[in-house]
Amino acid sequence: MAQQPQGQFPSGLMSEEDFENMRAAQERRRQEDIFKSAMESCPGKLVASGVIGFGLGTAFGLFMSSVDWNINTEEFQKLTTRQQIKHTFKDMASKSYGTAKNFALVGAIFSSSECVVESFRAKHDIYNPLISGCFAGSVLSAKAGPKAMLFGCAGFAAFSAAIETWTSSMD
Repeated sequence: MAQQPQGQFPSGLMSEEDFENMRAAQERRRQEDIFKSAMESCPGKLVASGVIGFGLGTAFGLFMSSVDWNINTEEFQKLTTRQQIKHTFKDMASKSYGTAKNFALVGAIFSSSECVVESFRAKHDIYNPLISGCFAGSVLSAKAGPKAMLFGCAGFAAFSAAIETWTSSMD
């Protein structure tokens, strides 16, 4: 029986290196498929939008707190420079953290409700963001009473419709 050259499979069609490259590519595709299916699931969308909302909220909160002049009082002016810097950083941190939590909450509520609505209706159309916007606006304003919930529903639904119309016109 003839001996195969080293690095060749018995069929002689593929080298070990080619086989390992093929296996690595298959493994990458499998991992990509797992990640894609996780991100397309409702819990995946909830987590992703919460994390992204937290990041955007942090950036927005830092910007907004940096242009806030309410901190510049006579009492603040009497502090040393080191105390002023310390006070300013604490104020920026608390404001950006609060904004980050709010953005994360809004993103998580809206995206998860949109995913549930889309799954239930088994359609992707303009009504999904409208319904989700109404739900998110109502939930976020629930502590203020039914009138606030109605205005929250209308406001978020209108904003969602505007964004959906704008993004769909870009396609």
